[in-house]
Amino acid sequence: MMLFGRRETRLPTAEEALKGRPEPEFPLPDRHTVLGNPLAGPYPEGLEVADFALGCFWGAERKFWQTEGVWTTLVGYQGGHTPNPAYEEVCSGLTGHTEAVRVVFDPTVVTYESLLKLFWESHDPTQGFRQGNDRGTQYRSAIYTHSPRQQSVAEASREAYQSVLRASGYGAITTEILPAGPFWHAEPYHQQYLEKNPAGYCGIGGTGVSCPVGVTRADG
Repeated sequence: MMLFGRRETRLPTAEEALKGRPEPEFPLPDRHTVLGNPLAGPYPEGLEVADFALGCFWGAERKFWQTEGVWTTLVGYQGGHTPNPAYEEVCSGLTGHTEAVRVVFDPTVVTYESLLKLFWESHDPTQGFRQGNDRGTQYRSAIYTHSPRQQSVAEASREAYQSVLRASGYGAITTEILPAGPFWHAEPYHQQYLEKNPAGYCGIGGTGVSCPVGVTRADG
């Protein structure tokens, strides 16, 4: 993915960040290209929302929409300061956002723990402001949580995965785990990009180290 004036080593403060805009410059498509369900909420009763960032959101989104129990997915920008940012602004490093995937799922079919396992195993969470050949603050690893339970389970999963990563020769996990702030949807062409462009760039690859969570539901 092309970067524009990228900044790779430091997140901007709120004062340094681009000011953004009060309304989005582009609409969100009505329905998921693959799953056929609405992209925007409110979502049906009983579904839950999880937000993940694991590098280029094109490949990351596909990982989740291919998972049984996932009702819809959409990509956007999260974890920064600038309201309603555009892609080029995020790539500049001056919004503070990372490329994120919103996953709406049925917890009676797929658990949050299973989604965490997929998240950890689908990228290298030790790389800081990059993922593979993609470099920039928008490629940092993150989990943005929607409940105290998600927060505690995500933190426990990070601790468990850190243990097996270290045993396999990897360094410290750099993934940020924070309560979810605003999720600003990305431009329409980014949504389900790899379904529309099957030969398109993915950029997602894991460490090959299995994560010891997600096989059974955690207590809580």
